[in-house]
Amino acid sequence: MPINNVTGFSSTQSQRATEGCKVEVSRSEPNVQQQETRSSSAADTVSLTDTAARLQKLENTIAQLPVVDTQRVEDLRNAIASGEYEVDAERIADKMLKFDAELNG
Repeated sequence: MPINNVTGFSSTQSQRATEGCKVEVSRSEPNVQQQETRSSSAADTVSLTDTAARLQKLENTIAQLPVVDTQRVEDLRNAIASGEYEVDAERIADKMLKFDAELNG
């Protein structure tokens, strides 16, 4: 599944994240009389709903977070090296199934 280079999310994730958001685009056309006196100068406006604005703010906040939690990586590295790390295969399988179900709707 291709990842969007702008948001880092797949198109499915982006679509789900923006469901319920509404972006209104309107174009105001000058009336015929105005059109004769000046060149075609239609004004385009974009209005974001509150949900879309909050989503954009959240994306900006997430973009500033570090990609890797270095403390967690170090803790896992130490646990593996000392033999303390245990894999819970059932938990991993459950999470994989849930993730697959979410992706497939």
